[in-house]
Amino acid sequence: MEVSIADSATLLNKANNIILTAHVHPDGDALGSLFALYSFLSAQGKQVRILLDDEVPRAFYFLHGWEKVEKPEGIVHTADLLVVLDASDLERIGKVSEVIKAPILNLDHHISNIKFADYWYIDSQAAATGEIIFKLFKEVNANITPSMAEALFTAIATDCGFFRYANTSAQTLKIAAELVELGAQPHVISERLETKPRTVIEMLPKVLETLEIIDCGDAGNIATIVLNYDAITKLKDDTEGFINYPRNIDGVEIAIMFKEADDNSVRVSLRSKTVDVSKLALSFGGGGHARAAGCTVAEPLDRAKTLVVEAARKQLAAGFIA
Repeated sequence: MEVSIADSATLLNKANNIILTAHVHPDGDALGSLFALYSFLSAQGKQVRILLDDEVPRAFYFLHGWEKVEKPEGIVHTADLLVVLDASDLERIGKVSEVIKAPILNLDHHISNIKFADYWYIDSQAAATGEIIFKLFKEVNANITPSMAEALFTAIATDCGFFRYANTSAQTLKIAAELVELGAQPHVISERLETKPRTVIEMLPKVLETLEIIDCGDAGNIATIVLNYDAITKLKDDTEGFINYPRNIDGVEIAIMFKEADDNSVRVSLRSKTVDVSKLALSFGGGGHARAAGCTVAEPLDRAKTLVVEAARKQLAAGFIA
């Protein structure tokens, strides 16, 4: 059932035992939104847990709340409410969906959301789920602490490329400004996120050696890079910025990063300048936004690359301009 922000606040207010979760391979938006909401609900005296299918990337250890994250352990738990943030379908939360028995409230901003929850609030105009959580806090006149402001600023800034991407709106900037007034420090957040381990810098030339540019004529080019399993093992979770290199090449319309997993599958990240890559991701069971999307292809690396590049070619040729 579709609900409003006010309805969402009522559902949260009525629940005492609440589980929070977000999509697998959590990013800044998922984590910042989770940690801010966790802080708010905990301050209300509620019993709150955060369950995630994957580890928190080290880059986000500066956010208050990362140490509260638990992994699902196969034991079925009951709760008054399962709150799913920044996820467009139930599969996106991984094993958490198997161990929690509770009504689901989904707060999300993905246009590809399939409305899987018992209750959902979806705002595809929001640059990030962090904007939705901010609206929720304003609805209930919440006391937004500096650490909550930091978490929400991180959520919003990371999902719009620190206000460089097309999803940045006037509303996004207004919210960000208010979060700064509430204690978020943009220079500290950007420094924490931009500081990379030495291994990442050392691996960069090797990753860029895999760069391929595919000429698609007047429609624009496709650029791909590949991180094989050996590279992924060395880099751990520090791979997010690599796709910006092919994306920023002059003449490239679609950038694709292939990340080889250990289960004979490939995680695919998609970025674009005008084409709606969420449609491309959706065709492989993924989703996301018009300019940034992703999917997992259950094929070996070479086969996955062939399939995705061919689909991207067809999308460019068809001229699916968002």
